[in-house]
Amino acid sequence: MNRTEEIKYWHTSSHILAHAVKRLFPEVKLGTGPAIEKGFYYDFYREKPFTPEDLKIIEQEMGRIIKSDFPIERIRKSKKESREILKDEIFKLEILEELQDGEITFYKQGDFIDLCEGPHLESTGQVKHYKLLSTASSYWRGDENRESMQRIYGISFPEKNELDAYLNFIEEAKERDHRVLGTKLDLFSIHPEFGSGLIYWHPKGAIIRKIIEDFWKEIHLQNGYELVYTPHIADIALWDKSGHTGFYKENMFAPIEMENKRFQLKPMNCPFHILIYNNRMRSYKELPIRWAELGTVYRYEKQGVLHGLLRVRGFTQDDAHIFCTEQQAEEEVIKILDLTCFFLRRFGFTDYKVCLSTRPAKYVGTPENWEKATNALKNALKTKGIEYETDPGEGVFYGPKIDIKVKDCLNREWQCSTIQVDFNIPERFDVKYTGPEGNFKVPILIHRAIFGSMERFIGILIEHYKGNFPFWLAPEQLRILPITDRHMSYAEQVKKLLEKEFRVQIDLRNEKISRKVRDAEAEKVPYMLILGNRELEKQEVSLRKHKEGMVGSFKVSDLVTMLKDTGQS
Repeated sequence: MNRTEEIKYWHTSSHILAHAVKRLFPEVKLGTGPAIEKGFYYDFYREKPFTPEDLKIIEQEMGRIIKSDFPIERIRKSKKESREILKDEIFKLEILEELQDGEITFYKQGDFIDLCEGPHLESTGQVKHYKLLSTASSYWRGDENRESMQRIYGISFPEKNELDAYLNFIEEAKERDHRVLGTKLDLFSIHPEFGSGLIYWHPKGAIIRKIIEDFWKEIHLQNGYELVYTPHIADIALWDKSGHTGFYKENMFAPIEMENKRFQLKPMNCPFHILIYNNRMRSYKELPIRWAELGTVYRYEKQGVLHGLLRVRGFTQDDAHIFCTEQQAEEEVIKILDLTCFFLRRFGFTDYKVCLSTRPAKYVGTPENWEKATNALKNALKTKGIEYETDPGEGVFYGPKIDIKVKDCLNREWQCSTIQVDFNIPERFDVKYTGPEGNFKVPILIHRAIFGSMERFIGILIEHYKGNFPFWLAPEQLRILPITDRHMSYAEQVKKLLEKEFRVQIDLRNEKISRKVRDAEAEKVPYMLILGNRELEKQEVSLRKHKEGMVGSFKVSDLVTMLKDTGQS
């Protein structure tokens, strides 16, 4: 199905779901039920939560509605008539009051009628294969101060093989859930009783993060960036000046009152980098200036959207800001695109979707500067031969942006990299440099992040690799498994030889070797080194590879060479 067909198919399916629920639970009040990116949902108000058993009988009732093949009819009504139809539906009445006469349409199928703009299929019988997937809580109209709704998600397809393939995809995605794997592999934890959306990195997760951060710093230094560090908090006057309190306030934590001043946890790093720039006058000869920071920021995300590592309230951006002339902007964007592709390939992502987001309804600066900034991004993409889609009105308030969404091994898209050309904030902060003739000019500011945030990127990596990290990223690369206590001394000798090059541990437990192997497999350790009488006698190790089994026996020096020569270290 193309996207238009999907919307009609899934929107119709959502009405069949609502029809079934109203038949079975007439006391339920209807919310809304759109087609979404993959499938559909419908929100209901009901005091008693829906159970898995409820979903089963709702599915059965949907089947009866589909079998009845009710024609689906579009009906126009006046506002007065609509109020009478919806007199028992408090949430629909709220939507109705926002509509004008002449805009009010209903869709009717059998004894069910719903306020809706459409589109829909011609009859309920055109929906062939369907499945209700899950329930979740939601707030009416996304407002956490409003009523708590119950959302039922579903999926449907014209062909059974499409449904089967999607359900298999869902099962695979569940097995890759970074929240489950994060606990199972002892990488991180979240403690909502002491603050939702805040991540506690355990030693193994911290090692992965350190490897990524060290690699990030090394490559940036090689590519003409300098590192900076900035505070986590500043007087709110800074955020007034940057425009964040005017355009971004709902995503900022409440200010902290201290010393008769109001301090704000930083939601962005850019104003701090500007303060460093403004610490002295700059010359055109110094430009471009490229400053990078792994800067931790804090944003107030609503409780309902928090999701493991992927949506948090405190996270570390792999941030950078480039101060350059207008003439240098396009070339700098090209360099950022090259650097971004290098990083993403190194972590196993080779398929991307690129979007160019243009000026939103609320913005700062002049339309002329917005056009210049947008053209710089367009020209850079054209020069690199990168195909892109345009997202009208989705830019940030201070400038247009390029967003790069990576596709993982399940072909899911994840938003990671962003590049933003900003003519506006430098003017707000009176940022200047002296030109060749000694006159003052305003530089262009390019904001960019490659991973987006360390938390989100590591969450994506966990799901992409299903916890089976590449050897160079694995927190524990090798685990030595002595068969009995008499092999412990040899295990210590082997560890000393290997730990100069690799992250290696010894399983010291008094367990059978089969249990040690099983646990190492479950913890996704890339290689296991088994040491018994034969290995001790020959001064070798027996090498076992995760998920593949025994590889062979090696001298330790040969093993080091093999792992290094294959480029896995």
